[in-house]
Parts: sequence; C-alpha cells; structure tokens
Amino acid sequence: MIGPKAIIHLDNLVHNYRQIKKRVGDVPIMAVAKANGYGHGAVPIAKTLQDEGVEFFAVFTMEEAQELRANRIDSNILIFSRLNAEFAEAANDLDVTLILSQKDDIEILIDLYNRTGKKPKIHLKIDTGMTRLGIAYKDARSVLELIKNSQEINCEGIYSHFATADEGDPSYAKWQLKQFNNVLNIVEELELDIKYRHFSNSGAILNLPESNFDLVRVGMLLYGAFPSDEVPQILDLKPVMQYIAPIVTVRQVEKDVYVSYGGKYKTDRRTHIGVVQCGFADGLSRPWHENGYVMYNKQKYKIAGRICMDQMSVDFGDTVPNIGDEVLLMGQNDHGAILAEEISQTISTTPYVLFTAIGGRTERIFVKE
Repeated sequence: MIGPKAIIHLDNLVHNYRQIKKRVGDVPIMAVAKANGYGHGAVPIAKTLQDEGVEFFAVFTMEEAQELRANRIDSNILIFSRLNAEFAEAANDLDVTLILSQKDDIEILIDLYNRTGKKPKIHLKIDTGMTRLGIAYKDARSVLELIKNSQEINCEGIYSHFATADEGDPSYAKWQLKQFNNVLNIVEELELDIKYRHFSNSGAILNLPESNFDLVRVGMLLYGAFPSDEVPQILDLKPVMQYIAPIVTVRQVEKDVYVSYGGKYKTDRRTHIGVVQCGFADGLSRPWHENGYVMYNKQKYKIAGRICMDQMSVDFGDTVPNIGDEVLLMGQNDHGAILAEEISQTISTTPYVLFTAIGGRTERIFVKE
C-alpha cells in the first residue's frame, strides 16, 4: 500500500507500562484502550498488556468490549459509557463491567434481575466536579443506601474522574479528591463491601499520588506521551506510534512560487518541493502546517503550505529526496523525533486529539522486537 503508515512499537508500550508500574508500585493498572487504543489499535495493545499481567482494561462502548472479548482478552473490562438497557444483559453474559452514573439507571438493573436473575458487575461513578457523567455528589448517600439495600445490584467499584489533574494548579483536583474521600467515608459508614476505589488518571499519577487508591486508570502515559506540559515529566517514556508517509514526487521550483491552497506559502529561493502522500483525511492535523515540519535523513524540512485532504507539500531546499522514501510525521525513528507533545503545544491541542485522529487510509503495522 502506498500511503501513510502508523508503525506501532509494542516493545515501547511494554517499556512505558513498566515505567508506570515503578511509579505506582503494587497498585493495579487499568489500561484505557478506548477509541481503538487511542488510535494505536486496541486489540494488539490489549493483548500485549495482558501478556504483561494487566488485569483491567477500560473502553467506552459495548462494541469495543465485544471486540476485545472476541480476540481473547479475558481480563476485566470496564465500559465508560452510560448504562443502557439494550446492553445490560449482554454485559453480564460477556462478564464486562458497567458504570452506574445516574440514579434512574438503577431501575434498569432491578428490571434485568427480576426478568433474568442476572446481575452485571457495576462501578458507581460519582461526579465530584467534572460535571459530566456521574451521580451528583449531593445524591451519593441516597444512592449508596439503595445499593446496600438492593440485592439486584452487584457493585464492585466506586470511582470519579478528575477535570484538572494534568494542569499545573492542583487546587481544584485536590478539592475533587476531598469530595471523593467524603463519599468513601459514607461507604465505610454503611459498611458496603466495595472491592475497587479508583480516581487517578495519567495526570494524577504524576502529581497527585494520594489519589491512587486500589486501582489507577492509565491511558496517555502508556502510549508514550505526557497528558500536558504542566505535569512533572518524571517518567522515561517512549513514543509507541511512529507515523510516516512516502514522498511520491519532487520538483524544482523557482523563487516566489506559491504552494498549496490559498497561496499561503511562497518559496523564498529556488528549491525542491516534494509531495508526501498523507493528508488531513488520514488524521494529519491541518493547523500544523503553519509552523510544522517533517524529518528526513535526520534533518527538519518545513511543510510548504496548507495540508490537503490526501497529500501535503514539503520544502526540501537544496536536498533532492528519493521518490518512495518515507518522511517522519510524528513519533521517533532513525530520521529523528517529532513528539506529539511538541505538535500539540504548537497548535494548541493535545496528544489525545492527535493520536485518535489517525485513520483514513493509514495502515497500522505492529512490531515487537
């Protein structure tokens, strides 16, 4: 296939996992594999981590959970999306865990038990300040009392989600943690037997270790990038994805020649313009063209003009690259490094957006040395 390739280095994934394990010690890791493993390929990612001993995975949809189960991922799987009557019974049969994030959803579980006798595992989600999914903090006691008094509900865990754990000011995250601890006090008071308490994510692992509890949820750090530039860069991470694409044509052009849509780029001397077969339809972020570059033979070359849907132009200057050679768009290889963190900071986005956008005609190739 001629086009962009995402080379997924599973050995780097293992390296990152072991780095995180050193950080969190004996606390088990729930590996977040939603959105196709943050664009890296959920099944190979999960298989590799399961071989490393990971016993918990998280996805967002039932379909994602079914894909993992169909590919022999036997570890615990938590589904992050709101509980739905359509898949509650299937969750029980697949032995995957649902979240209870709204009081009304208790009726779904009660109805399922009354009809079938089935009790899928659930984790109760508390909204401590994200204002998204989750039982309202003020309703936590009443819901916990319902769980205690309802034989129809199999509550194995309780958790919440930080809104600002990857930012420099920890005050709001600490306030959320205080809220969560208050809810855990109610759990103790009611003598509820809940196996897992979890709150910590990639950002909190780095700057709020007191939130680790019985389980930590890790996504971005596994894939080799820090969630923001405001967290301590204290782990030796390696990029898991190497994004490359081929040069399909090269031409020499004169000074003052416009390149690509809108004429936003004009050559400042005689130069060589190469066309690389990768565009924003494949997941390459279009705003990166303004200050962006590719790596070729350990040198940086500017992106020349707007990134198109299917291809992009690069100003190679005096260099005459070989047609068919591949340039590095993101990640790290023998050409050099263009880290997701650098791109995201330059264009005011996040590595999450960059990784999950990779798609289109991109071929994923999985390697493990």
